[in-house]
Amino acid sequence: MSARVLGVPRATRSTALHAGAWWLWALGLATAASRTTNPLLLGLLIGVAGYVVAARRTDAPWARSYGAFLKLGLLVIVIRLVFAFLLGSPIPGTHTLVTLPEVPLPEWARGVRIGGRVTAEGMLFAFYDGLKLATLLICVGAANALASPARLLKSLPGALYEAGVAVVVAMTFAPNLVADVQRLRAARRLRGRPDRGVKALLQVGLPVLEGALERSVSLAAAMDARGYGRTAQVPSAVRHTTTALTLGGLLGVCAGTYGLLAGTGAAYGLPVLLAGLAAALAGLWLGGRRSVRSRYRPDRWGVRAWLVSGSGIAVAALTIWANSYDPAALHPPAVPLTAPVLPLWPAAGVLVGLLPAFVAPLPQRAAGAEVATGPESGARTRAGSEAGTGAGPGPGEPGAGRARVRKSPAQGAPHTKESPQ
Repeated sequence: MSARVLGVPRATRSTALHAGAWWLWALGLATAASRTTNPLLLGLLIGVAGYVVAARRTDAPWARSYGAFLKLGLLVIVIRLVFAFLLGSPIPGTHTLVTLPEVPLPEWARGVRIGGRVTAEGMLFAFYDGLKLATLLICVGAANALASPARLLKSLPGALYEAGVAVVVAMTFAPNLVADVQRLRAARRLRGRPDRGVKALLQVGLPVLEGALERSVSLAAAMDARGYGRTAQVPSAVRHTTTALTLGGLLGVCAGTYGLLAGTGAAYGLPVLLAGLAAALAGLWLGGRRSVRSRYRPDRWGVRAWLVSGSGIAVAALTIWANSYDPAALHPPAVPLTAPVLPLWPAAGVLVGLLPAFVAPLPQRAAGAEVATGPESGARTRAGSEAGTGAGPGPGEPGAGRARVRKSPAQGAPHTKESPQ
């Protein structure tokens, strides 16, 4: 079924979803994950994030990092279980799984033990705790796979542009590293060389580091050519006021967020958060006067961006509300050993996070191909330009031409011809 039938546009330069909407959606899911230890709800959150990523992920390099975040989450769970197995758990239990030889420790290390009795209750508590942290990482990975770092940088306020460049460069390091490793491993397989094992990893490591160094030098040259770091002259009073408002606002946002996420302090958390947010926005507005950066074709925050970000905020709000009236359902006890139960209303609230899979613009990869048949030329397939970037060029821009594949009735091999731009 085409995108026109569903009423969902294709992601072009003008219709692509704002990158900030994806991050707000993912942070809403992460907030919901931080409010529960129910493995069924956490698994549902992972499923929601994975479904949206599968439905709206492009073929860009940063979109391939989602699998790495899944593996990282699994590694976190394994490490948490290993620590609970070897170092014990503060949760008392009666179901002993195994008794390890305990290492005697000095008096100053009282409260810490190595080895000893391993209980099923302690391991279950460690699994709940590790799954919670893994879900947080997977939600962040979903945002990293769906939002273009370059478009996110372009949408930052002028006061945060320099810090945003550093953050975006750090965010793109892991996806580019994963892409380089996959490319080099594929090249080794084509040459008949092994691509697994310690020896293969060492031989792949040097080209990967060389590519990272080349990208850093190219980035530094591009930033220097574009005048990165220039600031306008503003009075000292404005600079001091900007600093005070920004730092005070960010501290208020942190304190208010902690009040909302913690078990206590929700009464003052929302007012402090709103006050800090207002002060931070005022500081960013004043700080933007120092920036001489201009914007070319700024991304628009449309109705679909509101729906996507609002779905994530709704998931967080519904989970926080459910935690206030039924905390036992969101935090199943490890003692005694009982099977967790899926609460219906919190689960329904988590399913609201699936909305981006139906309202977000279709990426070029998922948009499919339009097939037009004719009596003379057979089948002609037209694919969107800049597949996988999520923002193809508009009419009249470089690269606006499209590749046409025509299959001759007499010859079975397809012929590729580039249409004039």
